[in-house]
Amino acid sequence: MLTNLVTELKNFDVDEEEKGLRGFFRRQQNKAEALRAKYAKVESNIDTVTQELEKHQVQLMKDADMMDRMYELNLSYFKELTMYIVAGKEKLKTERETTLADLQNKAQKSGLPEDAQKAKDFAAQCDRFEKKLYDLELTRTIAMQQAPQIRMVQTSDITMAEKIQSTIVNTIPLWKNQMVIAIGLEHSTQASKAEREVNDMTNDLLRKNADALKTATVAAAKESERGIVDIETLKHTNESLISAMDEILTIQKDGRQKRQEAEGELSQIEDELRKKLLEAARS
Repeated sequence: MLTNLVTELKNFDVDEEEKGLRGFFRRQQNKAEALRAKYAKVESNIDTVTQELEKHQVQLMKDADMMDRMYELNLSYFKELTMYIVAGKEKLKTERETTLADLQNKAQKSGLPEDAQKAKDFAAQCDRFEKKLYDLELTRTIAMQQAPQIRMVQTSDITMAEKIQSTIVNTIPLWKNQMVIAIGLEHSTQASKAEREVNDMTNDLLRKNADALKTATVAAAKESERGIVDIETLKHTNESLISAMDEILTIQKDGRQKRQEAEGELSQIEDELRKKLLEAARS
């Protein structure tokens, strides 16, 4: 829709094809009406595009608001996961130091297979619980990664909504003003041409066509050179993206390190338990 509208704006003129004096006077009489008809058509299309842009703007702002709520929920979820993980690790440490230790000592002293099995079952239960805690840690890492992702999408939505607002408030009124100016210029041109001698018509037309060509060419060149997005906006978006990627890489690196440390601890726990079970079996 915007592409078609820009094409109509660039072609906002009335072609002059009829030659001779008769054609000249006839063109001057009908050109203003033709321009007004074109203005009405283009204005209608501009209003339609404006309505569509406003719909997109409203949707983008709704999305940004939703992302804000999503960020808060994700933050609460992250804190809750952290609380459960800390509490779980404390509980696991306590059970291994008390209940599991008591069961292992009892099995070692009694030498009964059922006591050894109880110690083994409880140790396995502790291992399963530890795996659950590790799963929670993975989920917490994902929640941490989602925070910058949510902000990135929210920033994009807000940036585009602001750009649309600028288009509605600044660009579109300028389009309409330029079309009105074109109609006013045409009226002035008709008045000046009516007062001139017929024998000056050819030179007058040449000058006005040259001026119109210059104005149209300069305007088209200015619009073609005009950037859709400011460099500052691109720099800000790029910096935000790079910062988000750095944070994600850091989080992933910490996650890998934690998993490696956890695997080492699991291996050590398994070795210790295996030794205890072998000692219990020998006794």
